[in-house]
Amino acid sequence: MQPLECDVLVIGSGASGLAAAVTAAHHGQQVIVAEKASQLGGTSAWSGGWLWIPRNPLAIAEGIVETDDAPERYLRGQTHVSELDPRQRAFLHHGPQMVAFFQQHTAVQFQCGSRMPDMREGDGSTRGGRSLCALPYDGRLLGPWLHKLRPPLDIVSLAGMGIAGGADMAAFFNATRSPTAALHVSKRLLRHCRDLLLHRRGLQLVNGNALVARLLRSALDLGVTLLTDKPASRLLGEGRVSGAQFADGQLIHARRGVVLACGGFAHDRQRIAHLMPHAPDGTQHYSAAPRENSGDGLHLGEQAGGLVQATTAHAGAWAPVSRVPRSNGSFGHFPHLVDRAKPGFIAVRRDGRRFVNEADCYHDFMNALFAATPKGEAPEAWLICDHAAQRRYGIGWAKPFPFPTRHYQRCGYLHSGRTLEELAQRCGIDIEQLQRTVDGFNRHATRGEDPLFQRGVSAYNRAQGEPSQAPNPSLRPLLHGPFHAVKLLPGSLGTFAGLGTDASARVLDRNARPIPGLYAVGNDMHSVMGGHYPSGGITLGPGMTFGYLAGRALSTLTT
Repeated sequence: MQPLECDVLVIGSGASGLAAAVTAAHHGQQVIVAEKASQLGGTSAWSGGWLWIPRNPLAIAEGIVETDDAPERYLRGQTHVSELDPRQRAFLHHGPQMVAFFQQHTAVQFQCGSRMPDMREGDGSTRGGRSLCALPYDGRLLGPWLHKLRPPLDIVSLAGMGIAGGADMAAFFNATRSPTAALHVSKRLLRHCRDLLLHRRGLQLVNGNALVARLLRSALDLGVTLLTDKPASRLLGEGRVSGAQFADGQLIHARRGVVLACGGFAHDRQRIAHLMPHAPDGTQHYSAAPRENSGDGLHLGEQAGGLVQATTAHAGAWAPVSRVPRSNGSFGHFPHLVDRAKPGFIAVRRDGRRFVNEADCYHDFMNALFAATPKGEAPEAWLICDHAAQRRYGIGWAKPFPFPTRHYQRCGYLHSGRTLEELAQRCGIDIEQLQRTVDGFNRHATRGEDPLFQRGVSAYNRAQGEPSQAPNPSLRPLLHGPFHAVKLLPGSLGTFAGLGTDASARVLDRNARPIPGLYAVGNDMHSVMGGHYPSGGITLGPGMTFGYLAGRALSTLTT
């Protein structure tokens, strides 16, 4: 097989890698992107697509102007440091530049999350303006490359149709209550059915699918070569990384350097066992990331002299997941990001007690579960709701009205009981304690209060709840059966432990010196947040920012 040559080789095609590719190509470099999977987009294509970029130009245009030090104060508090390190400062400084670059020069266009608050309230936090999401995108503009784009995660989407956060999702939740919402949903469903018939997939792309589609369109417009089914086996070069060899034997030589963007180690059992205490043999962790994210980038970086930094607060971006049985005998992993915060839900351990504010962020939810689990027990919980809540919001994979619950019950995913006692018996939950828990919860929830965990007090809790629910958008009693439950297991949206890098995304060796020609971005880069989760979008925000910085740095190298 003939070797290929380029200026910049990017291994991996998520948003971070594509950001590096597009930036380098815009600055005149010949770029190749090599993707291990048969489709492009990685975890980014399955994600909500949000980026956390304080003081971004869209927020400023909307009149949301922060003091210069507010984001820094917030990050210091959330990452528990007295001073930000150079990478964190680079992220805050260059993040807005990255947004402006893509807005001005590419097909990537954003919308401002002006009503999306930070996940926690504290010094420097805001009620909105720091989050961005790609605008919806017409998949037809990708032409034949549409079918090379990884579609939305099937168990989360509606027959492959992505549902955007905000007004779009609210319409689906209220379709049986509002004629306007019903009309919106009807139009979306009719268009999606037409797209499936004519194009075999949805064309109205939203969330992370829209972000990746826009990046792909930008890469194609700039002449970037995109390769799929191309897993890398080793890096090339003596003293300087100058390309890679792939599993099919092909060599790709890169005159300026290589960017590792392989998505982290979400399915690398050996590294999971080493870095995640709840999964001592690597099998008790259930990531929602694609199976291809098996640590390739970290292994390649280590071969070149890089060091995977395990000194992080948490090795992964934790999220509770439920196991979804598939027809072929395998299981998918449904990430519970939305349902927990809705009125009519609670979460308990098998002892029947609540252990967390269910409306807090997914990362905090799992940390609370880890802390509440006695040594020697598996960190598991049950998400419980009444019938009205399941019919309106769904519970995990078990979709709301008009989808019947019978299928989910028959396959063992959804557990139901006419009474709480019957449900507890079927789930193995302490019956008497569950009844006491629900009675106490209901007594306070009637008044919109949660003295145990203060659910619904924070702006983030309220934003995740139901606006029409008074007096607390996140709370109401669990009233009438049948009651439903889904088992929650420890999972993640991605990983935090990664290759040590500097403020330009250059991979560092064991002596903290840059390895010439080697960069790492996204989840292959050690978390800029130190394994903490300050707000939604703290993966894609730094990922695209350092992808932009890597692409820019590679374009200014002298060869």
